[in-house]
Amino acid sequence: MFEAVLFDLDGTLADTAPDLGGTTNMLLKEEGLPAKPLAQLRPYVSQGVRGLLKAGFSIDNTHADYERLFHRFLEIYAARICDDSRLFDGIPELLDSLENLGLNWGIVTNKRMRFTNPLVELLQLSPRTRCVVSGDTTAEAKPSPLPVLHACRLLDCAPKRTLYVGDDRRDIVAGHAAGCHTVAVAYGYLGDSGPIADWGADLIIEHPAELTSYLTSAIKRA
Repeated sequence: MFEAVLFDLDGTLADTAPDLGGTTNMLLKEEGLPAKPLAQLRPYVSQGVRGLLKAGFSIDNTHADYERLFHRFLEIYAARICDDSRLFDGIPELLDSLENLGLNWGIVTNKRMRFTNPLVELLQLSPRTRCVVSGDTTAEAKPSPLPVLHACRLLDCAPKRTLYVGDDRRDIVAGHAAGCHTVAVAYGYLGDSGPIADWGADLIIEHPAELTSYLTSAIKRA
């Protein structure tokens, strides 16, 4: 029987693309470049600033302007971290269900702590989540298993009895490497990691309600 569920944040619990994509377009405007449609930026949100600079400016960390644009992006984003970000439809009901089933849940994200903590609070998740592990909490970020293992220790749950839920291949890689069962969310951003069916997740869901049904059935079978 499962003891806990761990979630990625951006693209899994919360739709943060409007604020992160908006930040990208504000930076493009500052640089005298045209804005990009949110639909074009959206798949890169789970890759953080690196992915959004690639999508917006077609540059990587070898470009001469990368560091300057990276830090300016963070400055802009810090001022609008939850202007338009919202929990995905079905997430509030899913979290209610987990708590009714007696399952602990937590957050494991690659977002830096200085952004994770205020976002979690503004989304009104901080009173409920049992742990928050950010990209700079442990020595390595996902796809390393270290953040997931750290969350399991904080929740005092065995990885083999834990589900890790995410919208990027690295979430599935990290979860499996930690010894957890994994769930890929097809409603998320998905990035450029290839077809979701090829990620090797134990379960793929199209809507959060499917996870409630899966866990309810698993507990009844246990």
